[in-house]
Amino acid sequence: MFKTRLISSIVLVIIFAAALFVGGNVLWCLTLAISLVGMFELNRVLKNEKNALGVISYGICIIYYICLIFGENNISKVVVESNYYEIISLAFLLGLLAVYVFTYPKYTATDIGMTFLGFFYVAVMLSFIYKIRMVAEVGQYLVWLVFVCSWVCDTCAYCVGSLIGKHKLAPVLSPKKSIEGSLGGILGSIIVGAVYGFFLKDVITLSISPIIAFGLIGGLGAMISQVGDLAASAVKRNYDVKDYGNLIPGHGGILDRFDSVIATAPIIFLCFVLAAQ
Repeated sequence: MFKTRLISSIVLVIIFAAALFVGGNVLWCLTLAISLVGMFELNRVLKNEKNALGVISYGICIIYYICLIFGENNISKVVVESNYYEIISLAFLLGLLAVYVFTYPKYTATDIGMTFLGFFYVAVMLSFIYKIRMVAEVGQYLVWLVFVCSWVCDTCAYCVGSLIGKHKLAPVLSPKKSIEGSLGGILGSIIVGAVYGFFLKDVITLSISPIIAFGLIGGLGAMISQVGDLAASAVKRNYDVKDYGNLIPGHGGILDRFDSVIATAPIIFLCFVLAAQ
């Protein structure tokens, strides 16, 4: 199992490293593909993957990404000033409500609510990987903090928790996770983030030192990534499933591997918007 997980992790790193380096349409296509697969996995848990609710959610995901790519030349302005978020959200909600009322009682209010949430949880939040990469000329460096905060935190938390973990972090939801492991993951992300900032201190200009900024963002991102991990686990427990899928050998589905990344990406984007002021 360890060998399988290791090989899968290496392949994922290579794919993302290439996409993040190239950026543009390549990263857009990869992020869209991951979002669609992630939404399919979530809809499958909800048992909506092939019905009208699922089809509408896939369609609105594609429309959202099409709108997103049109703003890539000035993405920060689009994110702040454009109202396409509201238009897409309203259209999506109205579409779901139409299906709800005209097929009643085929779907429940929970089906509608979870499908609406799924679009934001997967498609919108993952799209911030693309937004960070395209937000500035140094975006190809900034975007790696998303993965530093999530995957470094996961690794450090696992190692520290295995060695000295005694106090349960969320005993009902995830009995194997410990407070010691959580703190180890946060500390590891702070250190790696600060080291990363040291190597980029002459490349990136922020209102404070990149070393301090990256360290602080690493710590904050690590905390948020753990919330994202536990939230994904909570949904699986609510619907009594072990994994979201089996697309990635040794890891499960897209949502099993990217649950912490999904939560971290918007936070990293917001941090750099504030730090650049």
